[in-house]
Amino acid sequence: MNRYPVWNIEAARAVIRAEGDTPDAVLPMLHALQAHFGYIHRDATALVAEAVNLSRAEIHGTISFYHDFRSTPPAARVIRLCRAEACQAVGCEALVTEAARLGVPVDGPAADDVAIESVYCLGNCALGPSALVDGALVGRLDAARLAVLVGGGAVAEVQMP
Repeated sequence: MNRYPVWNIEAARAVIRAEGDTPDAVLPMLHALQAHFGYIHRDATALVAEAVNLSRAEIHGTISFYHDFRSTPPAARVIRLCRAEACQAVGCEALVTEAARLGVPVDGPAADDVAIESVYCLGNCALGPSALVDGALVGRLDAARLAVLVGGGAVAEVQMP
């Protein structure tokens, strides 16, 4: 069910080369690596540093500064649950409780290859609570539909008509 290839240093070098070789290419390189592998492998730090002539510490600092970069492979399904004020007003915190009941704590370790992460605004405020699942926006999420998603159900099953 994993949609990303296994880390491969030669493939990583190709991804990095495609982004250029100047310091302003660091973020595009890191985004490209994460898009390709699903995360930024620890060995990528040295490859990026070498490509742009910066220190490994500078590259590591960039990776650790930005919240969206991950240094471990993602779960097969990542549900990004909006917890901004508009979604709080319509019940997202009840979904946090439901997720824990289902055995997948929000912002905790993945369970059965499903992870739920907090985000703060998906721009779908009028249809909250909202989540981003497999790249698809899901509005008016409730406990029953969250259970379907956690159980591996397709996003199409829970989309509102």
